Amino acid sequence: MANQVNRDSPLAAIRIVEFKNLMLGRFVFIMALRMMSTLVGWWIYELAGDPFAIGLIGLSEVVPAVSMALYAGHVIDLSEKRKLILKGVFFYFCCASVLLFLSTGLVKEHLSNHWIAICIYAVIFCSGITRSFTGPTFTVLLAYIVPRQNLQNATTWSQGTWLTASVTGHAMGGFLIAAVGNSGTLITICSLIIFAFIILTQLKPQKALAQTAEKRTWDSVKEGLRFVFRTKEVLGAMSLDLFAVLFGGAVAMVPVYAKDILKVGPQGFGWLNAASDIGSIFVVVLLTIAPLQKKQGRKLFFAVAGFGACIIIFALSKWFLLSFTALMFAGMLDGVSVVVRGTILQLKTPLELRGRVMSVNSMFINSSNELGQFESGIAAKFMGVAPSVVFGGCMTLLTVIITWFKAPSLRKLKY
Repeated sequence: MANQVNRDSPLAAIRIVEFKNLMLGRFVFIMALRMMSTLVGWWIYELAGDPFAIGLIGLSEVVPAVSMALYAGHVIDLSEKRKLILKGVFFYFCCASVLLFLSTGLVKEHLSNHWIAICIYAVIFCSGITRSFTGPTFTVLLAYIVPRQNLQNATTWSQGTWLTASVTGHAMGGFLIAAVGNSGTLITICSLIIFAFIILTQLKPQKALAQTAEKRTWDSVKEGLRFVFRTKEVLGAMSLDLFAVLFGGAVAMVPVYAKDILKVGPQGFGWLNAASDIGSIFVVVLLTIAPLQKKQGRKLFFAVAGFGACIIIFALSKWFLLSFTALMFAGMLDGVSVVVRGTILQLKTPLELRGRVMSVNSMFINSSNELGQFESGIAAKFMGVAPSVVFGGCMTLLTVIITWFKAPSLRKLKY
């Protein structure tokens, strides 16, 4: 009975000291990275004066992150997890330090804006390589330090930590740029990364399993891919996320809606941009207090279908309040989807395969976010903005229908 009470408690995972250290370190680290991404976007636009230059930042990071993901999964399963995370955080500190150097007056005296921008892209490319190893390792560690009966609670806390850190980092980044400039912001970012490193040193070493270490690299990579494609629940959950974000990327068009359709200016743009995150944080807090108890697979389908419907409503809306509400509910439903998908991955993946499977998952997520922005831009060019967003929402609904029939085991899944 005591075990059941502990399992059902919203604080079940957070009472584990090791998990608490992981979440605190991750919060500070993600906040620093979001501040860095906010700064780099602003800085590149200052240097180049071209919106396309901002798009190249995402491309610079996602190409190495996705291309290295499969090998990174093999390395994660082969490595001691604590050491790998600390190495990743250290390399991010090196990247931030190089950016700090590039922001100094000495560099401005000797390099043109064009060459400074190229150097920034090179740093972001290196950070993308590091991201392919560090991101999945944080997720893999959950299963090593949290008992199986608490994994749903831990996944919810983990997602809430990530979202809160992301929103806080973006907001603080903008404030710091205005208050202390690029160099002052980068000093703060470096300090936060050092703080995160210190917290993460408190984690206990988590060694690789013996059977993983004996495999050759390509055989190990293929084993992870085979598991994903043979496990319908895992493949279905990843596919839903991939295509929902790929076709439902309405956020990419928010600046156009704010300026030309809703005509609400920069302040309205800020609220629309934050709407999805506000909804996601709200639902993650709710699911922490009252986790989903049954028919989670079916609820995942309903959440993604609702997300697609909200995107269609946003596309057709000419009223700011309705548009904001649609995006907020889309964020709430996306939060449900992320928590359920994350829990499915944690529960269905064997311990010795977690690094490879989480890396495949990161490929799905990274590619869907970046390609979703690209798809939104291309569709808007050929179809018009509103029709392109309606098309994306309809394609999301079609994806749900196809997956509903193709992955019945996911539809019937409960945990």
